[in-house]
Amino acid sequence: MKLFLTACCIAVSFVVTAQNNKAIIDSIEKTIPSLRDSTLVKAYNELTWQYRLVDRDKAIEYGNKAITLGNKTKFLKGIAQAYNDLGIIFYDKENYDSAIHLYQLAAGIREKLKDELGIASLYNKIGIIYQRQGVFDKALENQFKALSLYEKNKNDYGISYSLNNIGIINQNMGQYDEAAKYQKQSIRIKEKINDVQGIAGSYINLANIYYIQEEYDTSEYYYLKAIDLLKTTNNKEYISNAQNNLGKQYQTLKQYDKAIPLINESLGLRKELGDTKGTVSCLNNLGNIYIEKKMTDTAESILLQALKLGKDAVNCQAEVNMVYQSLSKLYESTGKTDKALAMYKLYAESKDSLYTDELGDKFAKLETEYKTLEKEKTIQQQEFAIKQKNYWITGIAGLLVLGGLLSYSTYRRYKLKQQARLNAEILKQQELATKAVLEAEEAERQRIAKDLHDGVGQMMSAAKMNLSAYESEVQFTNPEQRNSFDKIIQLVDESCKEVRSVSHNMMPNALLKNSLASAVREFIDKLDQRTLQVHLYTEGLDERLDSNVETVLYRIIQECVNNVIKHSGASTLDISVVKDKDGISATVEDNGKGFDTTDKTKFDGIGLKNISTRVEYLKGTVDFDSTIGKGTLVAIHVPLN
Repeated sequence: MKLFLTACCIAVSFVVTAQNNKAIIDSIEKTIPSLRDSTLVKAYNELTWQYRLVDRDKAIEYGNKAITLGNKTKFLKGIAQAYNDLGIIFYDKENYDSAIHLYQLAAGIREKLKDELGIASLYNKIGIIYQRQGVFDKALENQFKALSLYEKNKNDYGISYSLNNIGIINQNMGQYDEAAKYQKQSIRIKEKINDVQGIAGSYINLANIYYIQEEYDTSEYYYLKAIDLLKTTNNKEYISNAQNNLGKQYQTLKQYDKAIPLINESLGLRKELGDTKGTVSCLNNLGNIYIEKKMTDTAESILLQALKLGKDAVNCQAEVNMVYQSLSKLYESTGKTDKALAMYKLYAESKDSLYTDELGDKFAKLETEYKTLEKEKTIQQQEFAIKQKNYWITGIAGLLVLGGLLSYSTYRRYKLKQQARLNAEILKQQELATKAVLEAEEAERQRIAKDLHDGVGQMMSAAKMNLSAYESEVQFTNPEQRNSFDKIIQLVDESCKEVRSVSHNMMPNALLKNSLASAVREFIDKLDQRTLQVHLYTEGLDERLDSNVETVLYRIIQECVNNVIKHSGASTLDISVVKDKDGISATVEDNGKGFDTTDKTKFDGIGLKNISTRVEYLKGTVDFDSTIGKGTLVAIHVPLN
């Protein structure tokens, strides 16, 4: 759902207008022969900006002239402005790597000039580009740098937009409560400075958050408030965002008469602005509406137009993937199974393979890397903040050194307090990051299990039915043909069972419908008892636990059993899960070859890390007791209060 929504990221000091200031351009160009040195550099920069929406090639030409002359005259401020304006032009062209490079060159010069507000504006713009590319760690890093500089200089305008953009990045990462918190902070500041356009942008972002959470009345309220405000400013970019997103909501609610006009209005504005990504998104939304209205010819025409436009553009892969998915749905609804399958395969190319035994390990590795990155980023941000405060404290201490022991004592108390706050914030961010990783992993498991069951499973079943129908129509001339055909039927049947087994293993029905005990027993019953004798004992699990706790405990036990199967060489496995007033205690004991628990390298593997991470998330404890040649015991305790 998130991919359909367009957020309002704003670069400070960067406002998109489509005015053709031909008179201004002619006036400046007439003065060029009479200008020299820094004055001429400023004129070149002004022409770069004025030509930006009229003739980009001409704008780039004047920007390069400003840089060349600025270097000759050592006019650093003019060079920085030229790099900044050229970066905006390349951003408009969706050439993001070049835009970042130009912004970074501008930032280097702004640092020499000690222009902190100029540097903050560039961090803001770079963060927006990384957000559009999906590189959320770098996007957050740059937005927090911008926010710190804006706060240092008490610049409410810059603070409000940095908060806005940090909220959008949290929304992209699925942290909706955090996203809403930042947007509301941004709105309060924008109301104080009477920034009507900025308030409307944050309204759109809030509406997106509530739409994703299916709070449709609240999201409609904010979309309509945003549109009413934007009509007073004539900001076409923001209006098109709000219209497209509200149209998508009306489609979700089957209110097509409201959805189609809104999305068409947004589409017209997107084309006028030259926004390829937004245009493809609007066309895809329209195509899906006409699929639902059974107007398949119209839907196909619109979606093929969107596909061509997206494939010809850069940085449009996410939107192209949405179109592939929509075309697959369209062709499936019209019985064109070959085309439906072809489009589904194109859609699935960017997804992880669903047919390897190492699927779970791949997910765990990706999520662990993401969690580590988030923790490191949070620590770096907090360390940066405490360093800034420590510099300030040190300066004050230098001035008050003659104050003696009293000043020193005050400084020490303040420093300890700051360190305590830092430690508390780090722990909070680590917990949020771990929760987000585990929830994202479970959501992805459910999605893949559903795709396997509803997509591949149904295709395999259809293939088996077609083969069975074909069997009755064919006369086999010899036993070898009959045996070959029976083998084909058997292979298809085994494939159906394998797909069903994989999907159920990723999201077991027993866990959804019954309880933790039932889910564990269902998992154990699928093991080959001839190879590994498993004894399961459960107590006190008659009542359902919190669904999140049940899911995490199930994954812990599943990981323990898989480790025994892969590494221990055991013939017997005893599992006990008991719930009492103190919480849940679980033990997994095997008679395998064991391992040396003092060897820290044994705990570097993904399996043991996954167990420890999930237990920590539940605020529990885990102990590994093992001796080489005498088996392994894993003891887990999780409190439930």
